[in-house]
This record gives sequence, structure tokens and C-alpha cells, in this order.
Amino acid sequence: MNKREVTRTLQTPGKLFVRESAPGEAPSRKICGYAIMFNVESVVLYQEGKYEEREVIEPCAISKEFLDGCDIKMTMYHNRQIVLARSNKGKGTLSYRIDSKGVFFEFDAPNSPNGDEALELVRRGDITGCSFIFGSYYYNDEYVRREEKKVNGVTQVTCYVLKMTGIYDFTITTKPAYPDTSVEAREAQERKAQKKAREIREIRERIGFKYPETKKKSKAEVIRELRDKAK
Repeated sequence: MNKREVTRTLQTPGKLFVRESAPGEAPSRKICGYAIMFNVESVVLYQEGKYEEREVIEPCAISKEFLDGCDIKMTMYHNRQIVLARSNKGKGTLSYRIDSKGVFFEFDAPNSPNGDEALELVRRGDITGCSFIFGSYYYNDEYVRREEKKVNGVTQVTCYVLKMTGIYDFTITTKPAYPDTSVEAREAQERKAQKKAREIREIRERIGFKYPETKKKSKAEVIRELRDKAK
């Protein structure tokens, strides 16, 4: 079993809302929405050449018992310094339920500047989305099933998440319904380039490779070369 855990952040294509108050009651401070949606294919999360990768969360990946074993913080913009609610081992100010669509949550915005800001932004529709961070063993078939197909010469891989190792936060966000694929693709390319450079460096160190020494030119030599080019 491959024990290398991969942590992912996914946006959720569901709308946040503030629950309406009953007649005669004080204005509601309860923010509600879906943090996770089942059986919904993401847009391209990773792309390189003629290779694309998408993701789907399967209903079997999450149970009430699993959620009750996690420490889930409701944040703004994934900022762990801005905690709006929390469920630690199934207890706390963040509540949730699982239905056929996914994981639905609700919480009362705290009476604090951050709580007031979150409530106002959701109420006005400036913040409409939700996102979550989770972990899984992406190279273990018991946790993630990969399906591959070719479409117009492009290899399309869909990762079906069957099990998770943990859920670490829900967050309200101004991001669109799905991740910014250009940013995620660029970050993935940078990670790949860094890994390749590290591998080359390790191989060279192992075989005792020595970089050729470059002789620093004197000021007189530089001036002479410039004069020669100007002729």
C-alpha cells in the first residue's frame, strides 16, 4: 500500500446563503451551503501537453462517522487565522449533514468583525462559493480509482475519490465554482520542474560530477572584446 498522502483543495459548485428568519425573529446570522458535492466532475485540475486530469468525489468517500472523527474549521479564504466555526470530533459550532447531493453545513456567524464581514458578504452575494481541503492516497486504488480515455488525441484522466484520510477545513470563498486551472497547472509545472532539477542534482552528486570552472574575464579583456566587436 502506497502511504504517500496527497492533500488537495477543491472548489464546490454550490451557492452559499443566509437562512431567512421567521416573522418576528431577529435577523438570522446562519450561513448555509454545500461544502462538498458528490458525483460532480471538476474542470481540468492539471494539464500538461495532451494530458488532462479531473476529479470526482464519490458518495462512499464520506460518512457521518468519518466527519465526526475530523477537526474541521470553517474559515474565510482558507485563512486559518479567520475561524468562523468549528467541529472537533463531531462537536462544536459547525454542523453538517450528508444527503444525496453532498455535505451540507450551517453555522451561526460569530459576533465578531470577521463574523459580521462574512455575514454581510454572503448576504450581498459578494461571496457565493465554498471550498474544502482533504487528503487521500492518490496512488492507492482502494482510495482513488483512475479512469483514462482518449478524446481527440488528448488523454483525459478522471480520479474518483473513494476514501479520504481527513478533511481539514471548509471555507467560504470569492473564487468561482471551480479552481483556477491556469494557476493550478502552472503550480504543477513548477513542482515538476523543481523535482526534475533536484533529481539531476542528486545524480550528479552521486557520480561526482564537477561543474566546469568559468574563468572570470578581466576588465581589460572585456574592453578589448567590445572594441573588436565595434570594428
